[in-house]
Amino acid sequence: MTTIALQERALISYSLEYIFSFTGRGSTMPEAIGPLAEGLRVNFYNSGGEIYGPRIRGKLRAAGGDWVTVRKDGVALLDARVTLETHDGALILATYPGTIDFGEDGYEKFLGSDLPPAAQVRISPRFYTSHPGYLWLNRLHCVGIGEYIPAERCVNYDVYAVR
Repeated sequence: MTTIALQERALISYSLEYIFSFTGRGSTMPEAIGPLAEGLRVNFYNSGGEIYGPRIRGKLRAAGGDWVTVRKDGVALLDARVTLETHDGALILATYPGTIDFGEDGYEKFLGSDLPPAAQVRISPRFYTSHPGYLWLNRLHCVGIGEYIPAERCVNYDVYAVR
């Protein structure tokens, strides 16, 4: 048997830079596709929202949404696509995978529409734009910390660039 010695090394240096916050609102009740082999499929459609931060502000356009799979272990997997419109007219596509942990019994509760008052959301957004004033967004690797509030059909995120 071979033993591999791990060398001690310095931790990789990084920081998080706050980029912006945004709020998204659902347009209607979620569209339940139903239980599938992968889990419960549900689509949430966006009706708009706000964007605010030190370098970007505007609105979430009423398009796109979150395609969600709630697994049997209560963890929901997100696949989201939304369009941001800045105060000066730039359009920015935001795509992000993410997770929501509804708890160990979250699948069964989701089936019965018995959701918690709020649930933590974690996302990894990427941005795509051709507007010269916002090309810097295309270069970012980001993380988002959020909270989903089912009764209001609303989600709030703070987005940070990993530097």
